[in-house]
Amino acid sequence: MEEIKKLAGHITGIHTEPISLSEPFIDFSARFASMPGTTVLMSGGDLDSARYHILGAKPWLVFSGRGRNMTITVENQTFDFKADPFDTLRMILKAFNLNDLDLDQSDLPKPVYAGLFGYLAYDLKDCLEKLPRTSIDRLCLPHIYFIAPSIIVVHDKANDTTWLCIPERKFAGKNNSENDLDSFKRIISDRPLKHGSFRGDASGFKSNFTKAGYMNAVEKIREYIIAGHVYQVNMSQRFEMNVEGDTFSLFKSLYKNNPAPFFAYINAGNHQIVSTSPERFLLQTGQKVETRPIKGTRPRGKTPVEDKKLGLELKQSKKDAAELSMIVDLLRNDIGKVCGAGSVRVMEHKRLEAYQNVYHLVSIVEGRLDQDCDSVDLLKATFPGGSITGCPKIRTMEIIDELEPDRRHIYTGSIGYISFHDTMDLSIAIRTATIYNGKIVFSVGGGIVFDSDPLDEYEETIHKGKTLMEVFKGKEKQSVNKDYVWINGALEPLDQAGIPVADQGFQYGYGFFETIRVDKGDPGHLKAHVGRFNNTWEHLFAERPPDLTWDEIINQVIVQNRLENETAVVKMIATRGDREAPPFNHTLLVFARPYAHRLAGKKAQGLNLAVYPHPRQTPLADHKTLNYLYYFLAGKWAMARKADEALILNPDKTVSETNTANILLVKDNTVIKPGSPHVLPGIMETVVCKLLTGWGFKIESRRLFLEDLFAFDEIMITNSLIGAIPVLSIDGKKLPEPSDLWKKINKTLL
Repeated sequence: MEEIKKLAGHITGIHTEPISLSEPFIDFSARFASMPGTTVLMSGGDLDSARYHILGAKPWLVFSGRGRNMTITVENQTFDFKADPFDTLRMILKAFNLNDLDLDQSDLPKPVYAGLFGYLAYDLKDCLEKLPRTSIDRLCLPHIYFIAPSIIVVHDKANDTTWLCIPERKFAGKNNSENDLDSFKRIISDRPLKHGSFRGDASGFKSNFTKAGYMNAVEKIREYIIAGHVYQVNMSQRFEMNVEGDTFSLFKSLYKNNPAPFFAYINAGNHQIVSTSPERFLLQTGQKVETRPIKGTRPRGKTPVEDKKLGLELKQSKKDAAELSMIVDLLRNDIGKVCGAGSVRVMEHKRLEAYQNVYHLVSIVEGRLDQDCDSVDLLKATFPGGSITGCPKIRTMEIIDELEPDRRHIYTGSIGYISFHDTMDLSIAIRTATIYNGKIVFSVGGGIVFDSDPLDEYEETIHKGKTLMEVFKGKEKQSVNKDYVWINGALEPLDQAGIPVADQGFQYGYGFFETIRVDKGDPGHLKAHVGRFNNTWEHLFAERPPDLTWDEIINQVIVQNRLENETAVVKMIATRGDREAPPFNHTLLVFARPYAHRLAGKKAQGLNLAVYPHPRQTPLADHKTLNYLYYFLAGKWAMARKADEALILNPDKTVSETNTANILLVKDNTVIKPGSPHVLPGIMETVVCKLLTGWGFKIESRRLFLEDLFAFDEIMITNSLIGAIPVLSIDGKKLPEPSDLWKKINKTLL
């Protein structure tokens, strides 16, 4: 940490000045939104928790971590190390603590004027408790992400004042404040940004649960409650959709539609977080601590009478009152671990709060932090918030992990700031979406208790998700035609086709495939491909091959995928299934995709090979089995070394093939096929050799070692997609310049 502090310098003061906004705060913030690290915290509505709009931008320090892998970047230098994330957070807060500075508080905004802005993912729970990890983390994003901004702007809605704060740092004999102030003035003096746009997939959001699956999970929780494991569990489902466009524009649209108290936008570089949360997790001001759990939800009514009725129904609901009381007790216990004895009190209970789409019941719990405890102690005692786990917390987190397919990441984690001067305001990350690599992901859930109705609970999650879902209405991307696959006799959308997990093709790679080039609906050398397919079927499955009109099946797939006028790749796949007697349950698939030739767009008219260091010897190489990982990894290995193909050797170091093609070597008027104990007889290899025989070439097969290859006039590789392509080099050593023989071959055959 000393080297980090040396690079970052130490904070000597805070430059502050009042500024006048000529545009709404959200438009003002849009000027900074594209800058990595920018965090916008906005308070929508007029509730007492919604007073400040805050912007943090232009970070001078970035801290992120995943598990125990921590990264801190400061002054363009990155430090990677192993540590506990909470310990690292405390280390940063202590390193830049401002309590010893004699600051004039009259010119400083109360909530924050220097500190860390960002998020804590729900999955940080695994650093606090020993918990099972059986759900899948498909996002692989940081569990903790905070930036220390050079520019902080605080707008107080109550008195309509706006303050700019720039932490003044001295480092390497320099002071940052002048440069940071210049940057700020330059950004705000530019023309207002044009509003961006965003679009979602026309097919809409897809859940990681079916409706029945979610209801079954609710029933399972009820069984756990009956068995005495828990009193309540927060159960969620995750929605996902393809998305494109401006994420800050999405944030603005959501704020316009539903201005909740804890709106947040975080540009974390490779991903963005958009949050519309109504719930405060923790507010700390010096030693004073507050938490505001929410439990109980009703949709808003379509008429004033219906709306009032639904609000009253929630207020009078015994079930929701009991649920809220349970969570209030849990949170009293959590903050009581770090607060003074007798200081924890429920200041307000069962307050009805109205939002755009729903009503909520809210309670306010306060306490006074012990003198020897800090913000991190408070976080460790309470994280993640009990209102979105359940009670008792540890067992409910185990059940959540068991029943929810995906790790939650930001959902039910926290978003906000932790200052360098003992203030903190964090929301519970609900109604929160992550935009990452062309996907938008968000979760919605509800508290399940003994008398929960599974259907009602499912529908409640849909009501809660409306704010995020409906913002995409009218902004759907133009519908993209689905890809289709022929599977076991029927055409189905590719994204809906599945193979049973018991299928031995899935378990062991027990199956095989053929790859066919189709030009404008005409499958090349189909008879030979089907013959090899049938031969492999008999050899591997010891059965008669299926009686199918493959040309008609391929035609159906080509037409359904709109590839009639293009060059396409068709794959025929067969898997063994798991039955040894009729009726068999093989899986048969045929699918297609557009094909671009390997040399398309390349200056070099040929390919470079690299010798794969792991020899291959297996009788399965006689067939195109699904056990193809060896060749797949060989190809990736070659690409990583700037080569196009991997040259495969036999255990005796003789040459066999490449990871996708057969090899033909030409000397004078003789063509040599490398002799190999086990190698797939290539369809195109056979066709090319037949053609060359007709042109007066002799065809031979001979065992060859690597050093022998450089004595030939030219080397080609062949498969059904590429035809014939010359080899230019092997392991960087150039081969003789190829003739135009390969072009003549392709002109004749392709």
